[in-house]
Amino acid sequence: MTGVEHKTVGDDETGMRLDRWFKTHYPALGHGQLEKLLRKGQVRVDGGRSKANRRLEAGQEIRIPPMQTDHLKGAAKKQSARPEDADFLREITLFEDEHVMVINKPFGLAVQGGAKTQRHIDGMLQALERQGERPRLVHRLDRDTGGVLVLAKSRRAAQRLSDAFKSRDVGKDYWALVAGAPHPREGTISLPIAKQMVRVKDRIEERVTHDGASDAKPAITDYQVLDEAGPAVSFLCLSPFTGRTHQLRVHCAAIGSPIIGDGKYGGEAAHIEGVADKLHLFCRAMTFAHPMTGQKMAVTAPLHGHMAETWSFFGFDQDADYAWPEGLR
Repeated sequence: MTGVEHKTVGDDETGMRLDRWFKTHYPALGHGQLEKLLRKGQVRVDGGRSKANRRLEAGQEIRIPPMQTDHLKGAAKKQSARPEDADFLREITLFEDEHVMVINKPFGLAVQGGAKTQRHIDGMLQALERQGERPRLVHRLDRDTGGVLVLAKSRRAAQRLSDAFKSRDVGKDYWALVAGAPHPREGTISLPIAKQMVRVKDRIEERVTHDGASDAKPAITDYQVLDEAGPAVSFLCLSPFTGRTHQLRVHCAAIGSPIIGDGKYGGEAAHIEGVADKLHLFCRAMTFAHPMTGQKMAVTAPLHGHMAETWSFFGFDQDADYAWPEGLR
């Protein structure tokens, strides 16, 4: 085990969050591990305690404790890139230039790693590293959600795209198959939500709820029905203004039309015969300003996997056109 290390923040790392800095230099360190080290004061910035969301400045000195140095370097070696990862990522790429890369994320593939997750997008991106740079995550999609995932190919692009997502300057349109037929057929769901520990049968687990918790945060979603198959299911387009965890799933369940395959929030109503018992939620399109040129970009992902099969089963248009009614945008 080596002693304490001190690393200096580079000029091109100005404005980077501390947790993103660790993700770049120590990709094997989980966010929970970093938070623990920060709470104990073992990770410091310029000798002082810090938080994970702190924005760094060039020249600052970061203390890395000895307890994880060798472990992390060894772990990073175990996560070495595979040639097939690069090929796979190229196959699902929707757009790419020297600053931005947009992929069509498959259903069931995690965006980041965890204790029980060996294969994930963030780890696979190492296969695209060139001259010390590799694409970086700037937002997330749940493991069971497919569709548009935007990546940055430089630190500067990553900072600007991250800021755009935080300031809600990115338009996001999701497609979903939901139970029943929402009424009215278009509208806005404004329902604060919060994370809480709840009892589910014989265990306690974390869930997002809308039961008036004191720490609930505003959550707003526009929706419109694009098609329906009788009274059983509807094809919805959803546009979240806020980006809370599980927001679309909780909001759809709250209006009585849970997303098909979402047993966690929809219960038995989220399961129907004839279609895959998987979450039917897909990020269809995103619009955002190019981080370097400012030019407006609109990227659309073709439907795939079990949702493409379901759309064929019900005869829904996989290339359906839609426009948001005035007053919802």
